Parts: sequence; C-alpha cells; structure tokens
Amino acid sequence: MTLQQLKYIIAIVECGSITSAAQKLLIAQPSLSKSVSELEKEMGITIFCRNNRGVYLSEEGSRFLSYARQVVEQAELLEQQYKEKETIRRVFSISAQHYAFVVNAFVALVKEYDENKYEFTLRESRTHDIIEDVRTSRSELGVLFLSNFNREVMLRIIQNADLKFTSLFFAAPHVFVSHNNPLAHKKRVTLDDLKAFPRLTYEQGVNNSFYYSEELHSTAESPKNIIVTDRATLFNLLIGLNGYTISSGILSNDLNGTNIVSIPLDSSERMEIGYIAPKDRPLNSVSEHYLEHLKKYIEDYMS
Repeated sequence: MTLQQLKYIIAIVECGSITSAAQKLLIAQPSLSKSVSELEKEMGITIFCRNNRGVYLSEEGSRFLSYARQVVEQAELLEQQYKEKETIRRVFSISAQHYAFVVNAFVALVKEYDENKYEFTLRESRTHDIIEDVRTSRSELGVLFLSNFNREVMLRIIQNADLKFTSLFFAAPHVFVSHNNPLAHKKRVTLDDLKAFPRLTYEQGVNNSFYYSEELHSTAESPKNIIVTDRATLFNLLIGLNGYTISSGILSNDLNGTNIVSIPLDSSERMEIGYIAPKDRPLNSVSEHYLEHLKKYIEDYMS
C-alpha cells in the first residue's frame, strides 16, 4: 500500500468515477484501475463495487476511505511542517438540517482560514442524506436534532451507520412566522392556533418517514401543508403566504433579516440539537474549530 494509492481512492470518490479521476490525475484509466485492483487485493477487501454506471463505495470501502483520509491528511501536515512547503489546502465538509446557526458558524470558520487555501462545503440536506454523507465520509460532521418522538428510531439508525451522536444544546420548540402574521403579536401559540395557516416543512424525498422530519409535531393534524427543499424558499413563503414552521427558535438577523419572528410553542416536546460523526476516528482540526464556532454562536445567542 502506498500513499499515492490512497490519494487515488480519495480522488475517485471525489470525482464520482474512475474515468473522471484519471482525467483529473492526468494518468491513464487502465493504470488507475490496476492500482485500485492491486490495493484491493493487497488489503483483502473490495473497496469499490462495479455496475453499468461506474463504481461506488462498498461498506468496507467506506470504512477504508475514512482511514485513508486520515493518513493522507497527516502526511500533508508532516510535509508542511518539515519541508516548509506552501500552506496546504484545508478541506472540510458538513451536512446539516436547515439551521441558520449552522451557517453562522460556517461563516466564522471561513473567516478564520481566510489567509489560507481551503475547500469547504456546506450542505443543507435531507435527514437521511445527512447520515449517509457522514457514513460515507462525504462530510466530516452532520447536524440534526432528536426529540422524544424520534429519539429511539434515530439513535438506532445512527448507531447502525457506525456513527455517534453528540449533544450540543437543548431548545424549546418555537414557530417562525412573518412579522405581519396575525400570530406575530402573541407571546405563545398552540397547535390549534396554527391550523388556520399553511404549515411549511422540508421535503425528505423517498425516505419520507415522520421520524426523519426536521419539524416537531410532524404527525399533528394540519389542513394546509406546503413542502419545500430550501430555507430561502421556506422563509419567502412564511412572508408571502403567512405560513409557519416549527423550529428551534434561533434566528439570525444577519442572514434572515427582521421580517421573521420567533414565538414559543406550547408543547411538551423539546429539541436536542447535536452533531453526528464516525465512532472509530477522532475529529480533524478543522472540524474541531467549526464546533468551537458553533458552540460560541449558540452561547452568545442564548446569553
């Protein structure tokens, strides 16, 4: 096994196919395929499964990739330290449910590394896809929430994916509405108060289980429902249609302006928001820094 072979594996995953990776690496496709086959034979595992559309990571391959990334990253750090090379490019990816505080922390992270080379990725995604992103090392971290309703099922799914959930903070449920919504003047609202207004929720695709919902009380009766895929659209519809959504109550005026207000919801539920990461490896330095920014933003907001 060589460091170059590990870099080949990472490149194939990032490019999505051996052909694209070979073009990026400026090597012949047969040579790249042979190198991968030799590595699989040496390790006694199947890293990539093949089908008519190309290759994809096997279960063993996903685990191997997480270790390969660590080895390559440490090698780059070693070269930087002792060969006095130009600052290495920092790579970091996070997948998360649709939370403004995730974006605020991401902005702070980017500013921290502003003088360096980096490639950072922020994915606001579906709950199932967040878990898959972290399981397959597409993202280092995933941010999502647990509740009394979904906790048992979600923790089992997370554990079966060889991931662990770490709590960040607890939040009482709130509703987001336009400042012009008739409910905006209320100090608290009930689920009955909300029935007259369109409920806005995030689409979960083919994995559309109530347990994957980003909103509390996903099984509560609602005669008017609108499903969206992104936060900007949801906020526009909150304003344009006097809709509502149930969330943590944490807003960002910098990102969302002052047209949206947060009102406490009468509910016995509460949200435990945290992050998921692989069980079998420590977080890299960029992930640690991101979590520091995230915790600071939450502490400042709640103080």
